[in-house]
Amino acid sequence: MVGDIVETKQCQLKDPMDLFHSGQVVKICAPMVRYSKLAFRTLVRKYSCDLCYTPMIVAADFVRSEKARDSEFTTNKGDRPLIVQFAAKEAQILCDAARIVCPFADGIDVNCGCPQRWAMAEGYGACLINKPELIRDMVRHVRNQIDNPRFSVSIKIRIHEDLKRTVDLCQKAEATGVSWITVHGRSVEERHQPVHYDAIKIIKQSMSIPIVANGDIKTLKDAENVHHLTGADGIMVARGLLANPAMFAGYEETPLKCIQDWVDIALEHGTPFTCFHHHLMYMMERITSKQEKKVFNVLSSTSAVLDYLNNHYGV
Repeated sequence: MVGDIVETKQCQLKDPMDLFHSGQVVKICAPMVRYSKLAFRTLVRKYSCDLCYTPMIVAADFVRSEKARDSEFTTNKGDRPLIVQFAAKEAQILCDAARIVCPFADGIDVNCGCPQRWAMAEGYGACLINKPELIRDMVRHVRNQIDNPRFSVSIKIRIHEDLKRTVDLCQKAEATGVSWITVHGRSVEERHQPVHYDAIKIIKQSMSIPIVANGDIKTLKDAENVHHLTGADGIMVARGLLANPAMFAGYEETPLKCIQDWVDIALEHGTPFTCFHHHLMYMMERITSKQEKKVFNVLSSTSAVLDYLNNHYGV
């Protein structure tokens, strides 16, 4: 887990709460299963991303298994500020997981928004929005047992059909000492329906801690619009960054320089081929024809991908 971690002086790092108090909208890379790993975080940080999350990690597995720790969490000295997102349902286990990552990250986030059936069946993710007392206990445990007062504890939620319940949940979380709350503006049942930005605005107006808006943000213009619509302090992006990792730097589509950067970073990090290839498929979605996709998407080795990029794009 920490073999490639180098000690960095705390004073050189941008603290997440400093970002939220900077007067600028904080640009955030979402936790994405399989995708928001170290190599991709390294890439988006080159293109104006302020804060990155790890993919969701199941806290119980992470605490119990060294193998899980090694495979789920890698970082390095440039990978800051960093938030580690955990799926958890027991306060002490979350706290134990937080203690392990504390020296190498700036905070943890509790996933209270994942709508996938497996997560909810296990008691993780979005089912937690109906358990404010459990959220309170988890936040308090981490607050009481982690010595670093600047270590953040945040939550990421979905909204209830009855928004009053969401506002109540957020206010209870704020009273418990949560650092900020990310709101995905859909209910658990909603998948591709329009995002309720009006709901995020109401939540923002009801709180005094930072609120991050999430959902269907695909361009820098979208991010600016959502900020104006909701008043959110931060904008979190998932698929928009997969399709264009240079989005926060104002590019409308992935520039070739960004593709070159990805190739260099992925090879340097020893990124597994499937992940390396999938990221390129996302990045090139908007800049390749159907015919090109047919050829590129079935390439089956790193050397074949590198040859293709060299021959077609000079990368």
